[in-house]
Amino acid sequence: MKTIPAHGIEHAKVLASLKDFGIEDANYRDSRIWSLVYYLGEEHTSFLKKAYGLYFSENALNPMAFKSLKRMETEIVQMTSELLHGDDQVVGTMTSGGTETCLLPVVTYRERASAMRNLPFKPEMIVPRSIHVSWDKASKYFGVKMVQAPLDDKYRVDVAAVERLINRNTILLVASAPCYPFGVVDPIPALGEVALRHKLPLHVDSCLGGFLLPFVERLGNSVTPFDFRVPGVTSIGADLHKYGFSAKGASVLLYRSMDYLQHQFFVSIDSPTGVFASPAMLGTRPGGAIAAAWAALNAIGLNGYLDITRTIMDTTTRLMKGIEAIEGLTILGCPSMSVFAYASRDKNLDIYALGDQLEERGWLVDRIQHPAGLHCMVTPRHADVVDSYLKDLREAADIVRRDPGLASKGNAAMYGMVANVPMRGLVKSQVTKMMMELYGSECRMPAPASDVQHASRLSRYLLPIGMKILNWWNSRKNRVT
Repeated sequence: MKTIPAHGIEHAKVLASLKDFGIEDANYRDSRIWSLVYYLGEEHTSFLKKAYGLYFSENALNPMAFKSLKRMETEIVQMTSELLHGDDQVVGTMTSGGTETCLLPVVTYRERASAMRNLPFKPEMIVPRSIHVSWDKASKYFGVKMVQAPLDDKYRVDVAAVERLINRNTILLVASAPCYPFGVVDPIPALGEVALRHKLPLHVDSCLGGFLLPFVERLGNSVTPFDFRVPGVTSIGADLHKYGFSAKGASVLLYRSMDYLQHQFFVSIDSPTGVFASPAMLGTRPGGAIAAAWAALNAIGLNGYLDITRTIMDTTTRLMKGIEAIEGLTILGCPSMSVFAYASRDKNLDIYALGDQLEERGWLVDRIQHPAGLHCMVTPRHADVVDSYLKDLREAADIVRRDPGLASKGNAAMYGMVANVPMRGLVKSQVTKMMMELYGSECRMPAPASDVQHASRLSRYLLPIGMKILNWWNSRKNRVT
């Protein structure tokens, strides 16, 4: 059990310990990871740290105490609104990130529906099958049933299916721009028409693309309209700490007017401490994240974002063409920006085994299911590693084809099993058990399996759980046969 030291440790030793802790962390600086971090280099990172540090202790909980933060937040909201074609009626708040930006509209539109209907009902929201998992979390937290609409053959939500799912309990329609798994933009103009026809709000989850798609379009690429130019769109979320290249902990949530935003506010007047009002989910709101976001937008500027986007899209094109040039591999759908997934069309080329081979070569690989695929999220720094990645991918594909048994080993076995075992409750209970161990008083990390010594650290922790489920499933099948 770790306890607070009786006597303080020298600053230099504390900082040295912190540095040592990160030795086994994913090394994003060499661009061999394809998610989690949006890195523009040490110069930009150092700049963000300085901006963050200037407002390190300030707290946006009270805008009257820290008018500077309210000014910055207002200007960030206005700059984001202009980028997304909002008018002078558009309002919004900053949040701590994409999850909060997805949680808040569910609360907002639930409260709005309750105020308008003034009758008991069980609220529902209709989302694409490809929606980010944060919306599932919002459903659980706030008691709004999440109704999933199927996708079409291009991995976009089926608009006709959405309309068929609308009923008296529907309070909200949701779309992605783009969706995380496939990087495609849902047919938002058509969804806007449905929303208007049924007098329902339509939220666009553009946490991933809000600060990239506008610049992709400015470079002359075709982008499905997704912002406030679409009449039915009532709110949009966009993360600054993704392709806005701000410090972690910064996102923007915009509403078409105060008619919607007012339902997001929390106000209490009965507490012993007096009146309490909060515009978003958090009470204490770190000033550093707001300052760094303001600094990033102003320092990079429109031309800077265009240059970054040009590099990102050129890199993405090189990468996708290189992947499709490898026999048996195909890009899923028609990605609109720098996020995409690819799958195997060859029964002898297991996509998850391919991911294992890439991890043995030092890449941190993200996987998707339904359909099985590998996932990439491109940043400017990946321009330097495209050739290396494609070379390793070609070599990995040859190895997997020569040894089909790799599909039943290591992480490939786990991911393949998790995607196909019909007993979903068992998978969930095992993952819950892992979480209980990780966050219990002893913080027990699952032991790595012996046959994946070169797999990523995270995958090694997850693998024992997957293997346990796999063994149970195989024994169950053997008993049946």
